[in-house]
This record gives sequence, C-alpha cells and structure tokens, in this order.
Amino acid sequence: MKSMNVDPFVARFKIWIRTLWENKFLRYGLLINFSYLLVSYILFFTLYGNSVDFRIFYTSAKVLLNQPENLYVESNYLWGFRYLPLSTLLFIPLSFLNFHSAYIIFNLLNFFINIFISVILFRIISIIKEKSHEKNEKRVFLYISLYLMGAPHILNYIYGQVNLFVTLFILLAIYHYLKNNTMKGQILPSLLVGLSILIKLTAVFLIPFLLIINLNLKKKSLNFKLYKSLTRIFFALIPIFLNFILFFIYPKMWSDFLDISLSSLFPFNFTPNFSMSLTKNLMNFFYYFNIPYNQFLLILIITGLIGGSGFLLYILRSKEDETAIVFGFCIGLLIMFLSYYETWDHTLLNLIPLLIVIIFILPRHSLISRNFIKPGFFFFNFFSIAFTGIWFLTYQIFPYNFLPIIAFLILFYGLFRYLLFDNKNEFIEDSEKYVTLSNQRAGGVEI
Repeated sequence: MKSMNVDPFVARFKIWIRTLWENKFLRYGLLINFSYLLVSYILFFTLYGNSVDFRIFYTSAKVLLNQPENLYVESNYLWGFRYLPLSTLLFIPLSFLNFHSAYIIFNLLNFFINIFISVILFRIISIIKEKSHEKNEKRVFLYISLYLMGAPHILNYIYGQVNLFVTLFILLAIYHYLKNNTMKGQILPSLLVGLSILIKLTAVFLIPFLLIINLNLKKKSLNFKLYKSLTRIFFALIPIFLNFILFFIYPKMWSDFLDISLSSLFPFNFTPNFSMSLTKNLMNFFYYFNIPYNQFLLILIITGLIGGSGFLLYILRSKEDETAIVFGFCIGLLIMFLSYYETWDHTLLNLIPLLIVIIFILPRHSLISRNFIKPGFFFFNFFSIAFTGIWFLTYQIFPYNFLPIIAFLILFYGLFRYLLFDNKNEFIEDSEKYVTLSNQRAGGVEI
C-alpha cells in the first residue's frame, strides 16, 4: 500500500509547530495567548456580547449578501462600517452561523493565525539576523513568545478584530520580498500588501515604501529601480481597485462610502476618546477647550508633516540593502498611528512583530536597539494598554492619551538615527559591558 504524499509546505509547517511547542518560552507564550482567548469568550458571554467590533464585520457580510447597496448605511450597525466592501468576503462564511458561534470560530482562527505569524517571524529572522547575534535561536524564540504574551492580544480577541490578518499579510509580504528579489518575485508579496490594505484601508500608508529608491547624499548617487517599484505598486493596488467593480454596480454604495470615510461631519470623530494618535489627541484638545477646527485640514497637515518626513527619511537612508522594506513598513505604520485619528492598542499588533525583526537586523549590542527599539517593543507590547485605563479615569479633566505618542516619536527618532548615519559607534563592542548595562535576563537568555 502506497503512502499518501504530504504537501511539502504542510510537512514543514508541522515541523515548525512541533518546534514551537517543544521550546519552553514559546510553549508559555502560546498558553498565555490561549488564556487571552478564553478570557475573551468569558467576557463576550457575560459583558460585551452586543458591543464588540466583530458584530460590525458579521453584519456587513449579511448586508452585502442581502442589500449590498446599503453596506455603508449607518443605521445597520452599532457604529459606522468603514472598510472596503470586498473585506466582507472574509466574513461571509461566518455569516451563515449564528452570531455567537461565528464569534467563537473567528477568534479561534485568530489564535491559529498567531501561530502562523510566529512561524513567519522565525523564518524572516532566520534570513535577516545580523551576524553578531547568537547562533542558537533561544533569543528568537524568547521574543516571539513575548509577542504572544503581549497585552494588545487581549483587546484584539475581546473585540474580535482583524488586525492579525493585516499583520500576517504584511509579514508574508516581507518574507517573500526577502526570498525573491527578481521582477516576478515582486508580484506575490505586492498582492499580499494589497490584501492587508483590503482588510484595513489604513494600511495604504505602506504603499509609498514599496518604492525602491535611495538618494545617497554622501556619494551623490540616486538608486531608483523604476520598473520594479511600479510592479510592486501596481499589484498592491489590484485588490483595492477590485472594489470599484462593486462601487460601479452600486453607485449608492460609493457615495455612502465617501460620506462615511471622508466627511468631517461624522459625529464619532468629534467626541474625545482614548485613541493614541497625535491627530485625535489634538482633536480632544480642541474639543475640551471648545476651539473650532477643520478635522480634514488637521489630518492633512499632520499627515503631510509626519508622512513627508518619514518618506524623506526612507529615501535618504544611508543603508541600501534588502531589509529596507522592513524599515519602510515600520515607518509607514508609525505615520499611520500618529496621523490617522483611530489608533488603538490592538492595532499595535501590526507594529510589534516588525520591531522584533528590526531588533535582529541591528547588531547584537546596538545602542539604537537598546535605547529605542527594545524600549518601544516592551512599552507597546505590555504597558501602553495601562494608559488607556488611565484615560478612562482622567478623561473628564485630562482627555489625552499622550504617552504612547511620545513613545511613537522616540521610536521614530531611533529609526532616524539608525537609517541616516553610518552608526560606527552605535553599538557596544564589549559584550560584558553590555550585559552589565542591560542586566535583563529571562531564563538565562539575554534580552
């Protein structure tokens, strides 16, 4: 009797899953992450069942199937549906189940996506890890387990959010960009970037960083791979432009989409909330002191200033190698978090894995890593959620969630320091001195 052939990818994936489970750090990380999932189920059935974000996605799928022209009619939802219409395809299979069953299955899917993200993270780090890092993988497993333990997962599970899908597609895109630098090799990862934008339109901030361009002022040289850049952007836009088929068929859907996405009269945006964006905190300030302002103009100015400086940083970087896409996407996410008015703790799950990758791109004893990247990773992964809680205690007299904004800007400055300068003195050569300074250990593994 012949043995059945097993797909090579499936076989490799099973090996990685077994490897993840056999490592004690990752085993703890997976168990803690699973406990977050169980907590979300308990809270869903006791407190938040009728007010989770997943209800919006679930309802949107039903509306698309039955009344597609009314997809963006606000009265259909607890609050406005502001996603691209084709993003609802993800939820159509779940819409045939009752709401509670759909929520359980969707969050279970989120948990398995976290496992897949862990595998992809490991594969990316294996490709880009700087030679001064340890040859064994203990630190890699440690950081992946820390990601799985991160506090933003709690809210992502409770709300039934889609952030992990965005993260998965971004990481898969990075992996394939790193693996295949040919012209044909740009197609698949660019489509994956497009899928991340399809699921969350705010990921459109990643598109400028698909350009392969570098202006070296010291050498007075410009490296611009035009055709490869255009290929990336073209295929990244395909999943987005496919939505216009529905917009063409249903003109009302298009007009409603514009109203709910762009109108400065949308009332939700004029009330204070705990968003971590610079734009929203300025809105809170104007609202608190009853100062009139134009929301669209405010977003435009902040996006122009932060986005312009971020893109300029990307173009003028002193380092030109395959890891530029990682730094570009990280800058793009920082621009999004600072300028778009809705930046929540659970959206940090898009950024945190990229910070882990950057930690391993930088030299093992990099001061940039120690002073900027690692503190940013630990703050966003474990502590920023506390300031959301503080906001609820103080918002009537101090409606600002400002500390995460400072953390974003410090991280932005750290990337500026690394990308624009040669950094010959930006690492500690004496490893014993480094250990003394850091004094951070976890199970015998230096963080």
